[in-house]
Amino acid sequence: MLQGKNILVTGGTGSFGKQFCEHAIKQLNPQRLIVYSRDEFKQAEMMQEPRFQHPCMRFFLGDVRDPARLTRAMADVDVVVHAAALKQVPAAEYNPHEFIKTNINGAMNVVESALSAGVQRVIALSTDKAVNPINLYGATKLCSDKVFISANSYSGKKKTRFSVVRYGNVVGSRGSVIPLFIKQRKTGRLTITDPRMTRFFLTIEDGASFVVKCLDLMVGGELFVPKIPSCKIIDLAQAIAPDCEHKITGIRPGEKLHEILIPSDESQNALDFGDRYIILPFMRYWEGNLCTIGAKSVSDGFSYASDTNPIWLSDKELKAMCRKIEQEITHREQFSH
Repeated sequence: MLQGKNILVTGGTGSFGKQFCEHAIKQLNPQRLIVYSRDEFKQAEMMQEPRFQHPCMRFFLGDVRDPARLTRAMADVDVVVHAAALKQVPAAEYNPHEFIKTNINGAMNVVESALSAGVQRVIALSTDKAVNPINLYGATKLCSDKVFISANSYSGKKKTRFSVVRYGNVVGSRGSVIPLFIKQRKTGRLTITDPRMTRFFLTIEDGASFVVKCLDLMVGGELFVPKIPSCKIIDLAQAIAPDCEHKITGIRPGEKLHEILIPSDESQNALDFGDRYIILPFMRYWEGNLCTIGAKSVSDGFSYASDTNPIWLSDKELKAMCRKIEQEITHREQFSH
């Protein structure tokens, strides 16, 4: 379905956006691939990278806070991937208005512009922080998820459909723990918030590939959750810097000990598709379209959490993952110079 389409990516200069664009160029043969973002310097840098020097590429300066600009950018667009967001948890607590404007109002603008422009499919990226949120960032992403899922009831006779993808930490993305540990390794000491802490981990390549798969499968209203491995943060630190000492700093405000991708409260709407879960909408205005073929209902009270996950990264896998991220960081630094 996605071959030869016009695709727009909000937040296209971010870690996920760039990986998705690279994947799309190689696999989807897009007619146009539009990067929509507000940072002209990051767009200029992206234009210089050989992997993005392709005739399908377009670069469109704009902010998701600007509905008129969004609608103009979506003219004749078939597919929208919404990856633009403000994400830093401490910054959200100090600047709540800004996070609401981008993460919630921006989500509403994307929905309205997609409907006005006649976009066929829209998929939004979510986060584990949106599950039972304890910080403002998570609360804004929960609102965003609700906006996109409910947007299907606004489509009417239009063919625009909306879905959401929710996953945990993306390995090596900006601000993530692996680049931090690699940087701290030079000092001989790593900061660990809590030795019991666990996290889901997904490579950025697998994240982009999963989003493409969900775009192909979606009929509107689904919240997709991939089955991904977990690891203990203390084991990750040991894989990166086995000779470094650890400084325990305590859990930061708004941080959880373990990640949850499906809470028990949503178990009654969750289906197991083997390689992924799908959470059906609570208000099923369009449930006749939802595909449940081959799905199994999860058990009552089921939850999908990083500490009870049956899939764990081995020490060998952790070391290989960290080596790859370190090579990518070195490559990025060499390119920027």
